Amino acid sequence: MNILRNQSLKSHNTFGIDVKADFFYEVNSLLELIEISSSTIFKSEDLFIISGGSNILLTKNFKGLVIKNNIKGIEIFSQDENYVDLKVGAGENWHDLVMFSVEKNWGGIENLSLIPGNAGTAPMQNIGAYGVELKDTFISLEAFEIATGKIKCFTNADCCFGYRESIFKNSHKGKYIITSIIIRLSKKPTVNIDYGDIKNELNKLTIKSPSIKDVSNAIIKIRKSKLPDPNEIGNSGSFFKNPIISKSKLETIQKKYPDIVKYPLKNDDFKIAAGWLIEKAGWKGKRFNNYGVHNKQALVLVNYGNAKGSEINKLSELIIKDIYKKFDILLEKEVNVL
Repeated sequence: MNILRNQSLKSHNTFGIDVKADFFYEVNSLLELIEISSSTIFKSEDLFIISGGSNILLTKNFKGLVIKNNIKGIEIFSQDENYVDLKVGAGENWHDLVMFSVEKNWGGIENLSLIPGNAGTAPMQNIGAYGVELKDTFISLEAFEIATGKIKCFTNADCCFGYRESIFKNSHKGKYIITSIIIRLSKKPTVNIDYGDIKNELNKLTIKSPSIKDVSNAIIKIRKSKLPDPNEIGNSGSFFKNPIISKSKLETIQKKYPDIVKYPLKNDDFKIAAGWLIEKAGWKGKRFNNYGVHNKQALVLVNYGNAKGSEINKLSELIIKDIYKKFDILLEKEVNVL
């Protein structure tokens, strides 16, 4: 086993934060995971799992073993005339998986185009965008239980998916390493274009009967126009969740802010655009030396170069405090802070 020592994690997180791990090991197969799990280092050191590194903010050196989950593979698990179930290795890039599916004309995840990260981390926070969430196509996953070394299967119901939530962010956090997922895609896809700016983008292209590839291309164009490329500016995409509030609270806020951006949910609740709140509070585009809030999308905190994770986290706390003061709404971080 090639266990690296005192390894920089800068290239393993999309924020580009330069912290170090005492020990670092890249897992490329289930057999390698089983092998490392029998080592003294695995059993005696604190563990942290990195995959695509897109949903984490590292604020300090890690005193323990970091395992990079790089288990690959896309295979047809089962299929019939209407659906195909794909088994996908946890280390597969999510956007590459979407592109693979779109080229096959298998529908269901095209609205999740260009979301950073890997397949194994997708169920951890139930990734979602443009009216679609992972749970809509998710069947099950396999995960390595750290305490016992056993492989366990979790169904859609087992994962207790919520808005950017699952048991792997709560009760099961740090207890499992996801090795693969199974998703079900449609061979006779229908498009979902009712959310956000998708219709407007398709209209600009004079596309009246869009295919899933048209929808994917439109979303890619929208995301590229609003979100910074992590290869150019360090970031992890949306840093905050869109908060959910009651109808009565919304009505109170609307008295002062009638233009608040909202989306109705079930039970008279409303999802509020966190980006709107942050921009309205004056944070959009603010820069503090080497870090700040992106000038095109207020949901995104950025590392312009050599910023510390602790500085970015402190900025997020200031924003949370200010939004609560101005709107009586408590923002939650979507990014995991270590």
